[in-house]
Amino acid sequence: MKRSKICTALLFALLSVSTTYAQKSKDGWQSLFNGKDLTGWKQLNGKATYEVKDGAIVGTSVMDTPNSFLTTEKDYGDFIFECELKVDNKLNSGIQIRSLSKPEYMNGRVHGYQVEIDPSDRAYSGGIYDEARRGWLYPLDINPEGKKAFKKEQWNKYRIEAIGNTIRTFVNDVPVAYLVDDVTPSGFICLQVHSIGKDQSKNGTQVAWKNIRIKTTNLKPSPATNIRIVNMIPNSITDAEKKEGWKQLYDGKSVDQWRAYGGTDFPSKRWSYNDGTITIAKSDGSETGNDIVTKQLYGPAFEFQFEFKLTEGANSGVKYFVDQKFNSGGKSGIGCEFQVLDDAVHPDAKKGKDGNRTIGSLYDVITSQKPANAIKKIGEWNQGRIVVSKDGTVQHFLNNYKVVEYVRGSQAFKDLIAGSKFKDFDGFGMSEKGNLLLQDHGDNVSFRSLKIKEQ
Repeated sequence: MKRSKICTALLFALLSVSTTYAQKSKDGWQSLFNGKDLTGWKQLNGKATYEVKDGAIVGTSVMDTPNSFLTTEKDYGDFIFECELKVDNKLNSGIQIRSLSKPEYMNGRVHGYQVEIDPSDRAYSGGIYDEARRGWLYPLDINPEGKKAFKKEQWNKYRIEAIGNTIRTFVNDVPVAYLVDDVTPSGFICLQVHSIGKDQSKNGTQVAWKNIRIKTTNLKPSPATNIRIVNMIPNSITDAEKKEGWKQLYDGKSVDQWRAYGGTDFPSKRWSYNDGTITIAKSDGSETGNDIVTKQLYGPAFEFQFEFKLTEGANSGVKYFVDQKFNSGGKSGIGCEFQVLDDAVHPDAKKGKDGNRTIGSLYDVITSQKPANAIKKIGEWNQGRIVVSKDGTVQHFLNNYKVVEYVRGSQAFKDLIAGSKFKDFDGFGMSEKGNLLLQDHGDNVSFRSLKIKEQ
């Protein structure tokens, strides 16, 4: 009888455990941290310390060591990841997803997507950085509301949805980043403690993570939001972008939306559109009036997005509100210009006033204000964006950093034009509508991923 009671008790306990487990796994969530030790994790690269305290993984910075990564032993492709985290205000950190470490790549350097933890005044928490590879993919200059989500000196909830080519981030349930990219489809997840060099004031600063969990099946993305989508896949447009009103002006194959400036057809010389790019070949270095423009006029409000790749010493431009009533004297069409230039080599970077002919500037009018890391290396693709709002505000973005802002028709704008090379063009930049233009300045430059959204 006693033995029977013991067996019955054991059976009841096993059933209880089984039922409890079924309830916990019913919605598909799996814990990545048992709350007691670092089982299932390994450390790579730097020598910051990781330990378990009060049910959380705590990373502590150590001077003069590289970025440190506490890494899952398992790789993950499509998933939804959640955790809570808190960080010292002096310390930068992040969560790596779909990341890799290979001997042939920088001697095993961890690289891949990183969701930022940034308590500084820059406030990039939740933005997406490509660690040890391409740099910022989704800086929060393009989502100012997202900057407000992170709470200093408090626990913050992070949610990361990596489904197919789409990566979305949420901080305290606020949508922060929306990236479309196909460079790395799977990899490990890791918790970063950023290097601090020899900064004694940051030595011993900490970041903590708890309630770390992941879901890999029956994934349902969060409802659509109105934050900006950054699509890094060349010449593509997603269904979400289409719903927002984006249209392609070049799909990698057809140039039927473009024609020669002053002509009706696409130029037969020097311009090509092979291999997914629209490319102007190098000539003798002089302008020939061989620009191409859109067949359609755009305005008064729109967003135009494009990518461009420079060769060494190259000069070109992307123009908008191009008005063919102006006599260009056989040279490039007249309009507001987003400067495309190799600042380091081309002499035009030192002309004009205060650098107003450098890359991203409103050419010869307003100097672009860009951080040093905003420009990609020669031969790499840069992303440009021109935003024209209904109230006349115009913004230039270079690789998602805002570098220029002005108001068309304002007195400040008129004064700037009066001091520029366009002072004799009455009404410069004030057309209600105009062509978009890709400039032939005699240098080898390529363009792709041209898309527009009218407002």
